[in-house]
Amino acid sequence: MKLKLFWATLQFMTRLPVPAKWAEGIGFRQFGRGVPGFPLVGLILGVIASGLFIALSFSGGGMYIGVVSYVLVLALLTGGQHLDGLANTCDGIFSTHQREKMLKIMQARRLGTYGGLGLIFCIVIKILAVVELAYHPPLQLLTLLSCAPIVGRTAVVLLMFEQHYAHDNKGMASNYIGHITSRNTLLTLLIGLLLVMILGDWQGIYAMVVTMLAIFLLSLYFNYRLGGQTGETLGAAIEIGEIIFLLTLALIWE
Repeated sequence: MKLKLFWATLQFMTRLPVPAKWAEGIGFRQFGRGVPGFPLVGLILGVIASGLFIALSFSGGGMYIGVVSYVLVLALLTGGQHLDGLANTCDGIFSTHQREKMLKIMQARRLGTYGGLGLIFCIVIKILAVVELAYHPPLQLLTLLSCAPIVGRTAVVLLMFEQHYAHDNKGMASNYIGHITSRNTLLTLLIGLLLVMILGDWQGIYAMVVTMLAIFLLSLYFNYRLGGQTGETLGAAIEIGEIIFLLTLALIWE
């Protein structure tokens, strides 16, 4: 059952071709128990994206093609769902409306000015951060870039544990927000930390600690502005977590 739960989590969080029978019997209401698999999902995404980056950068494709491919592949493998959450969150949070109107804006399907700006800055900052890192040895670069999706998906548990679901109508995110046990929260954090310790050495650990602190503060901000968390804020936290991790690496890795 646990393996099926992981496949269901991978199927839900990515666009990877997971056979339906591998996740057979797992309903949406059970998804909350699959949170400890989030760091492993990040590992799979990170290895694919960073592997392609290394292959293109050091086989004649050029560094910039490799960098763009890394950012693009992460977006494509997730179906852009976290970027969509970031855009919707920006549209709502940066509006001048009250909480109820902000939440309605975040659920709207159209892209607003703030959402567009959020997407542009997110993609540009990721590209610039990876460019700054791209001059380091290929193997070390492969392992550290693999950590970014791991850390983003580990940190997002901070927006789930002991949190309030802000929307009145129950969406998919309501299976996660406020329904994650302390055991699964701790297990998620430990798995993420262990993976980063193995792959990222002290640079990865330092960048992860900075990221976790930033995402915790972000969760407090979302609580203050929205009265809780939503599926949109979860997606935003994953993207922002990846950005902060990459930026911190770019600053400390010499």
